[in-house]
Amino acid sequence: MSAAEPAGPWHLALVGNPNSGKTALFNALTGSRQKVANYPGVTVERKSGVFQTPGGRSVHLLDLPGTYSLRARSPDEQVTRDAVLGHLAGETAPDMLLCVADATNLRIALRLVLELKRVGRPLMLALNMIDIAKKRGFEFDLDRLSAELGVPVVTSTAVRRGGIEALVARMDTLIADPPVAPGEQAWAPPSSAELRATQREADRILAAAVKVPGRPDTLTGRLDSVLLHPVFGIVILLAVLFVMFQAVFTWATPVMDLIKAGFEALGAQVQARLPEGLLQSFIQNGVIAGVGSVIVFLPQIVILFFFILMLEDLGYLARAAFLMDRIMGGAGLHGRAFIPLLSSFACAIPGIMATRVIDNRRDRLTTILVAPLMTCSARIPVYVLIISAFIPDQQVLGWISLQGLVMFGLYAVGIASALLVSFVAKRLFWRDHPTEPFMLELPDYKLPQPKSILIGLYTKAMMFLKRAGTTIFSMMVLIWFLASFPRPPEGATEPDINYSLASIIGHALEPLTAPIGFDWHINVALVPGMAAREVAVAALGTVYAIEGGTEAAEKIGATLAQNWSLATALALLAWYIFAPQCASTLAVIRRETGSWRWMAVSFGYMLALAYLAALVTYNVARMLGAG
Repeated sequence: MSAAEPAGPWHLALVGNPNSGKTALFNALTGSRQKVANYPGVTVERKSGVFQTPGGRSVHLLDLPGTYSLRARSPDEQVTRDAVLGHLAGETAPDMLLCVADATNLRIALRLVLELKRVGRPLMLALNMIDIAKKRGFEFDLDRLSAELGVPVVTSTAVRRGGIEALVARMDTLIADPPVAPGEQAWAPPSSAELRATQREADRILAAAVKVPGRPDTLTGRLDSVLLHPVFGIVILLAVLFVMFQAVFTWATPVMDLIKAGFEALGAQVQARLPEGLLQSFIQNGVIAGVGSVIVFLPQIVILFFFILMLEDLGYLARAAFLMDRIMGGAGLHGRAFIPLLSSFACAIPGIMATRVIDNRRDRLTTILVAPLMTCSARIPVYVLIISAFIPDQQVLGWISLQGLVMFGLYAVGIASALLVSFVAKRLFWRDHPTEPFMLELPDYKLPQPKSILIGLYTKAMMFLKRAGTTIFSMMVLIWFLASFPRPPEGATEPDINYSLASIIGHALEPLTAPIGFDWHINVALVPGMAAREVAVAALGTVYAIEGGTEAAEKIGATLAQNWSLATALALLAWYIFAPQCASTLAVIRRETGSWRWMAVSFGYMLALAYLAALVTYNVARMLGAG
């Protein structure tokens, strides 16, 4: 292939061990010119982007999931293997592989390079984080390393300006004259003996081409002596989580007020310009008040993602998994389950998908079963609405927000229930299969890069807004229709909604929900809330807006405080800790487990727990005078 006669974009696949800086390099190369989707037929995330070489050649870059070997023991690693081999349906076979390695930790990375050579594709090795390695005293003979491996070697520092110039400049040369690939081979998964032999060869090459310093007193080592302490480490982890949940309430308020004011102004314009009737009701109460009452929580969701992305880039999430291993192991969870469960705080869907890093199927199934119990961001609108309406906005001990403390308590109950359910599931389904030992490579601490954080936040925010513009919008149209039709008869004296389909459905469910303190308004919100939890807030806004006039959508919290008892509010909070009100999550459970049975088990046990928790909470609260 010649650079003078380009035949479409050059397809380059990024491969590497987890925590090698592969994603940082991907972000540095592609910037905002990237797309995130799923591979056809699986729930593994697909990240691709494009960039231009100095010679003007377009390169299509594919960021493959991290892997330690092509043996592929997890779904993520299977996708990487199939893409490397060119066997992945719907994916163009790569013209070249770029293996990204952490220059401070080359032992496992070199073994992966030797495995990739056997695939028979052009290959290049990028030694990432080379600045950190040299600062620590590593010395590299790049020519010797390239000769021993039989592949071109280039250095990079993905997180620094100008740190990838040498890599990008090399691209034009490689595109014009690709490195010679070994003869095409019939690749087969390596056996354990072959892997050990490959590792011995990797160790030989490492000793020949890289001078490794003695074990220095690094900042990472000093920090780990505190952060991984069996007592202080747990205290610090709890403090970090506590600050995160406090920030969700306190930092987001100014931006939330701006968004709320914007939707109020938009609703007022509609009211002023359109005549009173169905069209005005649909646009103001169904669309603006409905969707706006969910979008207003975007700042809080962004703050939650900000903390998760920061902690991940910093290298702390792996330490948190290590700290939680003993606790989670006692509950029947694998140590690697911590990161999927923490991801579930943002959304259970990526959390469930992240269980692919767990090799053992039984441990993976246990994690999938309990992941929806973690308090996802979709619950935040419901929690914030009820807490703001019923919990006083005051300080405890002079500096702790009482509302934030209640929110932290809801998260804590979700975590505790997940551990308890895991304990029961492990002994009910797999008591004869002990959890495998937890082995985890701890990355060095690194300063988070603003560009990577901003790209991650932008992607997550767009996903939420897309959800608000599709699922939530369609549900709000349905809610408005149910709350508006049929129209009240001539001479009707009660509110219009009392004659609607929503009222009929809500009243039909009251015999089931009355024991837990729910009235028909709540029932109306819960039914479409099966599509997405946050729809319940918009549904309540629509119901009370139609019932109470055009201003009720802006005062949902005050309206709930007038119409509900504290016992009902607490019961609804208890319901939402457990309830399986997210059809997308159930669909992902079905896809990840490959079984309708496990989806049904998840739905059934969570619904039973939700009803039981709401029943106990409501009746105990009434006994204590909150009814």
